[in-house]
Amino acid sequence: MDQTEVSLKGVCKRMGFFSLDSFLNFLLYIGTGFILILIGIVAFAFTTKFSEWNLIKEGNLAVALKLWGKVIGLGITLYTVWSSSVHILDAIIWGLIGIATQVVVYLIIEYVLTPKTSLEKKVEEGNTAVGFSLFAVGITVGLIIAGSLSY
Repeated sequence: MDQTEVSLKGVCKRMGFFSLDSFLNFLLYIGTGFILILIGIVAFAFTTKFSEWNLIKEGNLAVALKLWGKVIGLGITLYTVWSSSVHILDAIIWGLIGIATQVVVYLIIEYVLTPKTSLEKKVEEGNTAVGFSLFAVGITVGLIIAGSLSY
């Protein structure tokens, strides 16, 4: 080790740039965030009667847009939850509330606001206009939820 490396470690330690506790908290939050994203993807899958993954593998862009718009919206929500939570349990609870809210809003859009048009069927058929619209809705809902959670 040269003198520069030793003094840099000393500066970091004295100024609090890095600690084992902060690194473990980082790992805890990032791991929890990815688990919540996976929970969200599973919850979103329950809102469709078809296999999103199979249709995406077949090249259905509309389905991919619909799914990943929701995931991006959820990521935005989790970002806000993480930045304003006081504890990991607080973050988990609000993250789950964000997932549930996104699912409920999607169901309202599908069955209440557009009862005569099956958005699900249109997306399954590959209608990219509907898929993109739902992509935008997923992000917008995520932003609204995130703004609502910044307490």
